[in-house]
Amino acid sequence: MAEPVDTLSAEADDHFHDECGVFGILGRQDAAAIVTLGLHALQHRGQEAAGIVSYDASQFHVERHVGLIGDTFTKQSVIDRLPGNRAIGHTRYATTGGAGLRNVQPFFAELSEGGLAIAHNGNITNAMTVQRTLQKLGAIFSSTSDTETILHLVATSKARDTNARFIDAVKQLEGAFSLVALTAKKMIGCRDPLGIRPLVLGDLDGAWILASETCALDIIGARFVRDLKPGEMVVITNKGIDSYFPFEPQKPRFCIFEYVYFARPDSSVEGRNVYDVRKRIGAELAVESPCEADIVVPVPDSGTPAAIGFSQAAGIPFELGIIRNHYVGRTFISPGDSIRHMGVRLKHNANRRMIEGKRVVLVDDSIVRGTTSQKIVQMVRDAGAREVHMRIASPPTRSSCFYGVDTPEKAKLLASRMSIDEMKDFIRVDSLGFLSIDGLYRAVGEAARDNDQPQFCDACFTTEYPTRLTDIEGSDNVRTLSLLAAGGS
Repeated sequence: MAEPVDTLSAEADDHFHDECGVFGILGRQDAAAIVTLGLHALQHRGQEAAGIVSYDASQFHVERHVGLIGDTFTKQSVIDRLPGNRAIGHTRYATTGGAGLRNVQPFFAELSEGGLAIAHNGNITNAMTVQRTLQKLGAIFSSTSDTETILHLVATSKARDTNARFIDAVKQLEGAFSLVALTAKKMIGCRDPLGIRPLVLGDLDGAWILASETCALDIIGARFVRDLKPGEMVVITNKGIDSYFPFEPQKPRFCIFEYVYFARPDSSVEGRNVYDVRKRIGAELAVESPCEADIVVPVPDSGTPAAIGFSQAAGIPFELGIIRNHYVGRTFISPGDSIRHMGVRLKHNANRRMIEGKRVVLVDDSIVRGTTSQKIVQMVRDAGAREVHMRIASPPTRSSCFYGVDTPEKAKLLASRMSIDEMKDFIRVDSLGFLSIDGLYRAVGEAARDNDQPQFCDACFTTEYPTRLTDIEGSDNVRTLSLLAAGGS
């Protein structure tokens, strides 16, 4: 009998993987059903597993499952097991820390002051260091997740109440974190002092909501109130919202790659509509890296808004020259090895009628390892393209991300070991162009990058990390942190 082979694993490993999505609501009797809808809108931020914790008048209820929201949480029986007027949820992409249930969030524990559930988007860059200290004091960890560290810090804090204990805990963290927590009496939201990851506040007929993106508010008809500010902690009860700023003020460094790829195009983050930014990125790319061509073709779906912007700015027709199959499973049963090489064609297919005999500009959001780009270029050539040019809607990716995004180690990033000309030859295009870092900043709304005080976290392009990387200091293996801290993403 043939063994299952993951025909898409190579292609999946050639992309940045979205981090995680968090969602919480306080003040609705159908809280778990609302959280399910919110997580459905945030599915793009994590497709491996999801969980929801709710609270009714007497106890907490926990459901955590491996799989998509629509496959695991849409049955009425599951929602019925999550009663109460408050709930938080999490959708996760599993990094190398493991995809088992023990790492699925939200995490829940019974503490001295009562139950506490917590969900986290980001990555704690000193998690292993803190864990080792706690373990020496007798702490027992049941997962390989950095998020569990926060639970232990709250549990062991000597502060006077839950709010103070939570503040004591988060002040010991380094890295990126947008947190949503739930107790019997309150819901808590918190962003790290640099605001690297997004977190928004919404209102649904008087019920307060915390979510990673505004698209999660739209799906339930909620009103966007505001972004939580970098370094802000909000405590929500039946009486309203209290806001705290427990950290020393710092210049914000929101992740600029949220605009390039991670956030949904219909979301607004930090006051900017993502779709508009991506179109401006494409327009900047057309100005910086022009090309004589007959059609502009996006690499779907993430390259589409930038390709539209490129097309409009360059005056070159936009065409769907590549069609994406949205219903491809991860695993196929193969009678031989030949299907292993069909991964790209299972997901993408060239629209020959649009491409044949044309000079084609392919627009994609980024190049990671380059193997998928190579296969897509060959597919377009096989469809009869006369020339194939590639334009990338971000600068070359030269460094790994340690703030909640699963990326290959630096040595496996194509741009870390090749010049642009060498990359052009590797993926076999007639020309290759990337957006400059200043062009990216202009598209987001800044005049240019302030090299003395960058306005965003752009470490994957510049190698300038905005926080300490305590868990990997002194190590040349830039993958170490992602291997060890698998909770936020």
